[in-house]
Formats: sequence, C-alpha cells, structure tokens
Amino acid sequence: MRVTWDPARYLSFADERQRPLVDLVARVRTRDARLVVDLGCGPGTAAALLLERWPAARVVGVDSSPEMLARAARVASAPRVCFEQADLRTWEPDGPPDVVVANAVLQWVPDHVEVIGRFAGLLAPGGSLALQVPGNFGAPSHTAMRRVADSGRWPLPAGLLRESPVLRERPVLEPAGYLSVLTGLGLDADVWETTYLHVLTGTDPVLEWTRGTALRPLLEVLGDDAASFEAAYAAALREAYPPDAAGRTVLPFRRIFAVGRRPGPVDG
Repeated sequence: MRVTWDPARYLSFADERQRPLVDLVARVRTRDARLVVDLGCGPGTAAALLLERWPAARVVGVDSSPEMLARAARVASAPRVCFEQADLRTWEPDGPPDVVVANAVLQWVPDHVEVIGRFAGLLAPGGSLALQVPGNFGAPSHTAMRRVADSGRWPLPAGLLRESPVLRERPVLEPAGYLSVLTGLGLDADVWETTYLHVLTGTDPVLEWTRGTALRPLLEVLGDDAASFEAAYAAALREAYPPDAAGRTVLPFRRIFAVGRRPGPVDG
C-alpha cells in the first residue's frame, strides 16, 4: 500500500520533527564529506541543515513520495542539492557516499536491516551511516490506535492490521539491536536513545500529530468512515494525554539513534 503523504500536515510540527535530526547529525564524526545522502528526505527540509554541517558536500535526497518531493522541489534550486524519487531498497548512489542519513524513515521500510547493510557497504572509507527511528510503538498514541482499530466497528480490509507495521508490529529494533547490527557490519557504533517531551497546544494536538504520520495509512483506507474512526481515537487520546490547566498537552516521544562509521581517515 502506497501512502499519500501530506507535506503541509507533516510540517505543522516541523520544529519538533527536526530536533532529532539536529541531535543525530551532531554525533556524526565524519567531517569532510563530498556526497551526503538523505534517505527518506520527505519535504526536503533537512537539506539546509546537512549543507550547513558539510558545506562542501553535494546532498542527494531520496524519497518514494511524489507529494513530498513536490514540496522538496522548492529547495532543489539550492546549490549542490537534488532530489530523486526511488525505492530506498533498490536505489543506488552515483558514488560512495561519505554520509548516509536515514531520519525517521526506516520504520516504513520492510526489512530495513538489509537496507542498513547495503548502504553500510557503499560507504566511503571514514564514512558514516546515521539513523533515527521512533521507539514509541508501545506508547498510548499507538496502543489506542490499535485498540480502536481492533474494535470491529470499522470496515478495515482483511490483513491491513497484520500488514501495517505502524499498527500491528514494532518495525524497529531496540538500541542494543542496532548496536549489534552496526558492529556486525564492521562499523564503529554510537547508539543511544532520547525521550523528548513535546509540549503541544490546540484542540486534540496528539491526534493532529498522528494525522501526519502513523494515522495516515488508516485514514486513506477508511475513506468515508475516517471521521468516525478519528472521533473514537481522539477520545482515547484525550484520556491518555489530558491537557493541563493552561491547555498544554505533553507528548513524550522516545526515539532511537544509531551512527555507524566505516574505519578510515580520522575525522573530527
């Protein structure tokens, strides 16, 4: 199933979604990069940050969503930035990348450990592969979605929940798993996790957050029934994430980070 992404909705929490990328890039030791690959580049907002971190590099963003890439085209005119529509599982760079960044994309890619292995093998000497994935699949934002979906009140196609990594399975590894994968590939590994406490405002802000990511595949399938599903899910979220007296809602969001560096020249 191809998800039709909404760049505007996704970017409604642009600062919160960008923060993990900033923290991830800060831990990449590769200093001098000529080719930086942004896997799952989405609306292209990472390009400026990557160029700031590696000013001499050429940045290539790759994504399968034409909607996201249409938004990314607005920054395609920046020097040394280009975007390509492709499947991350098969796309090949035109040379050994010095840095490969996969920020919040691998949870959408089946067999993403194989993708990690493939790009690790393509790295230039001293190059780094940096990834970040959500580690909150057991959080109320997701368990409530599963509970509502499992109620049987909505005509979800047979097999949808089983096939959807967002709803049924945790499609990412725990930190120790990524440490094992990266060291097994012969990379020097730096793995950690962080739980961000996002302070959100407005009506049903956690629902609005999930509309841009985890909830989107269900809404596409439900069609005319999406509104009633959303209403039930929103009620569950209000109970799980009640606003305080000032109308602020705190959304704890756990994220898992891993940076693997291929042995080579010592960079800062």
